[in-house]
Amino acid sequence: MKILYGTGNPAKLEAMRSRLENLDIELIGLNELKAEGHMIPNIQETGNTPLENARQKALAYYEAFKMPVFSCDSGLYFDNVPDEVQPGVHVRNVKGKCLSDEEMMEYYGGLAKKYGNLTARYKNAICFVMNESNIYEAMEPSMESEKFILTDIPHSTVRKKGFPLDSMSIDIKTNQYYYDLPAEKLEQVAVEDGFLMFFQKVLNHA
Repeated sequence: MKILYGTGNPAKLEAMRSRLENLDIELIGLNELKAEGHMIPNIQETGNTPLENARQKALAYYEAFKMPVFSCDSGLYFDNVPDEVQPGVHVRNVKGKCLSDEEMMEYYGGLAKKYGNLTARYKNAICFVMNESNIYEAMEPSMESEKFILTDIPHSTVRKKGFPLDSMSIDIKTNQYYYDLPAEKLEQVAVEDGFLMFFQKVLNHA
């Protein structure tokens, strides 16, 4: 089965391909459709949860391309901070402003200074539209990232454009920055086991 992963991020596509490689599916991404001349719709993500945003994207991409498609979304959540500063799905948008990479590091570094190093996790969701009659979605604990520390001291050397908080993320078990972990550990972190379990269940049902 050929399935569209509703993302234009090559790193996310390759990470998902790696995690689902033992399943009988072929994953393509939005960039491949764009290269074929398809117009990619601009989707406004207005949901208040990762699942609402994943659903919006998956349904819109299915309407545009009429092929099996899934979309994912995530939200960032901290332990022991007031609800009003929980990022949730609005990680980059704070008080109505879309933050640059540098502004994000300054803002979240400020939170880490104020509340102490933040214990954080990403809650992830997925919506898979096989056809008009078969839509599957989940936002399970098995899809959550491992908890990690968000510190106010960025990694001394490694910065990746578009992923500013990665340089401030520390693995709790090893107390190492994620950027200093072995490649195989980073691949494991990139796509949680819950996504594999989700597709195994859906494909067995289909």
